Amino acid sequence: MSLRIYNTLTRELEDFSPLQPGRVRMYVCGMTVYDYCHLGHARSMIAFDVVQRWLRTSGLAVDYVRNITDIDDKIIRRAVENGESIRTLTDRMIDALHQDADALGVERPTHEPRATAFIPQMLSMIATLERKGLAYRSPNGDVNYAVRKFPGYGKLSGKTLDELHAGERVAVLDGKDDPLDPVLWKSAKPTEPEEVKWASEFGPGRPGWHIECSAMACDLLGETFDIHGGGADLQFPHHENEIAQSEGATGKPFARTWMHNGFINIDDEKMSKSLGNFFLIRDVLKKFDAETIRFFVVRAHYRSPLGYSDVHLNDARASLKRLYNALHLVAPAQVAIDWHDPYAARFKAAMDEDFGTPEAVAVLFELAGEVNRTQSGAMAGLLKALGGCLGLLQDDPERFLQAGTTLDEASIQALIQQRAEAKAAKNFAEADRIRRDLLAQGIELKDSPTGTTWAAAK
Repeated sequence: MSLRIYNTLTRELEDFSPLQPGRVRMYVCGMTVYDYCHLGHARSMIAFDVVQRWLRTSGLAVDYVRNITDIDDKIIRRAVENGESIRTLTDRMIDALHQDADALGVERPTHEPRATAFIPQMLSMIATLERKGLAYRSPNGDVNYAVRKFPGYGKLSGKTLDELHAGERVAVLDGKDDPLDPVLWKSAKPTEPEEVKWASEFGPGRPGWHIECSAMACDLLGETFDIHGGGADLQFPHHENEIAQSEGATGKPFARTWMHNGFINIDDEKMSKSLGNFFLIRDVLKKFDAETIRFFVVRAHYRSPLGYSDVHLNDARASLKRLYNALHLVAPAQVAIDWHDPYAARFKAAMDEDFGTPEAVAVLFELAGEVNRTQSGAMAGLLKALGGCLGLLQDDPERFLQAGTTLDEASIQALIQQRAEAKAAKNFAEADRIRRDLLAQGIELKDSPTGTTWAAAK
């Protein structure tokens, strides 16, 4: 096949060929369910939803695993704060995750394993690592992984152990041989709830975070599989540790291709709960429709940083309306995609080059222009079909166009004033953007020597 993917492990674009012809096995790190999902989570969910959609469009069967971490320090703290059980909290947050993902058009993965359902597999892997001399027990009862005994440690991050230590701020604690050694099994603390304590040959306790994904991925997809994905922040230490644990236990390569999506940033900082600069998906959905949010994410390349603001979301909606306008003016015919069609061929070439959604979206706009010129139902059908490869343009055009934000007189006048100020500052790109945004919301501006007026667009 012609697909090329940027592999974080090799830092190169590589031709993609699945281990099993016709079938792709893909694992993506999911959410830790102690709170509602924010837009940073939405980006990862949408990015890999597009990946699995394109793999299926390319004729491949996809075994897609996206895990749920339902045991973690944050979960325990939040449950204690709320006065509820761990299971009550995690069940509630998983339901909320599904509501948000479904709203954004994110298809359910093939498997969505909970970490707590795979404790035996984790304990088996830990025992194997100890037997091989790659894991050791600390005086406090924890079991740790010995990173210095795994020759390939650092290959995903591209750093040596000395370089990793230079950026490491954690002191050697609790009998660790090295501050980088991840905890495989955490010894139970007397103050912790009983529901987070599992019996094991290492004593009662619970798994560390990194071992969860190693065990679930190997159990559900095999010891070697095709694609492992997640946010760029997981590259180190989480994914680095997954490789060390899994390959240390099995002696086989873990994931062949590693994919990492970029951050959503606010004021040049990563959106995250730890920084407190996050917007919950469900809160953003109160201001913007789900497809606009999806389009905002999809029109940027999955590896690039993405700046968030209401201005960017408004611009995304105005752009998306241009595509829906074409489908509103010309009823789309039911068509099967002919990949020899020039538009479809360029769309495919873009997606086959590391899931190049910006270029693919540009093809959609060119095709929308062709629909407007030719009034061709077949071209409109192709526009809708190609949009569907990205999870876009499947709504009723009239419903989508009428569901936009209704501006009041004061808001319109404020935007007219902003446009005037932009023109005075010779920022004509911004002035044009405001005009387009208003037109997408049904407001047409009319300039004259005496000023600017507005009317409902016809």
